Amino acid sequence: MIIKKGAEADIYLEEFHKVFGFEFYNEKVIIKKRIKKGYRISQIDDAIRGFRTSKEAKLINKAKIFGVNSPALYHVDLNQKSIIMEFIEGVQLKEFFSSKGLDKKIGLDIGKSIGFLHKGGIIHGDLTTSNMILSENKIYFIDFGLSEESEEIEKQGIDIHLLKQALESTHYDISKDLYKTIIQGYSKVIGNKKKDEVLKRIELIEKRGRYRKRD
Repeated sequence: MIIKKGAEADIYLEEFHKVFGFEFYNEKVIIKKRIKKGYRISQIDDAIRGFRTSKEAKLINKAKIFGVNSPALYHVDLNQKSIIMEFIEGVQLKEFFSSKGLDKKIGLDIGKSIGFLHKGGIIHGDLTTSNMILSENKIYFIDFGLSEESEEIEKQGIDIHLLKQALESTHYDISKDLYKTIIQGYSKVIGNKKKDEVLKRIELIEKRGRYRKRD
């Protein structure tokens, strides 16, 4: 059953047949399949989709190594350009904050998770509360489709700047306090010195954005 059609990939919710000895059972899984782009030369399109599928799977696993909750991977098919992964039962933080309001513990946990990502040289690329799921009091980060490996301050700043914009757009009434709490959690992992460097870079990024709007 398709649950989301994206610009780069379609997302399906299916049942995955697992076998352990003589025990058989089905488990809900997410299948992410990158779609063909007709405007690209076939061989180039195939290579791009294969590379992005492989990279996403790698970064989902790398995130785990650095302490970030992410879906378990069951199968990566580079021929089909698809990933079969664990379906996380829970509530999107977008829905949680919209109904419950500010929760500082969750804000701190978000910040810590982003800190672990950046400390591990991972840029998520799409930090929104739609891509965070609360399940059994743990926050899971999903959709690493735009992720990349980098330790550049600029890219870390852009990562958090995009989150800040998403919070202002989606959770306007609590965005300032939530962002402040997230940064507190972030600094607990990466340290105040690095946090200050990232925040200074975000200021520069925001200034560049304002100059572009004036032009």
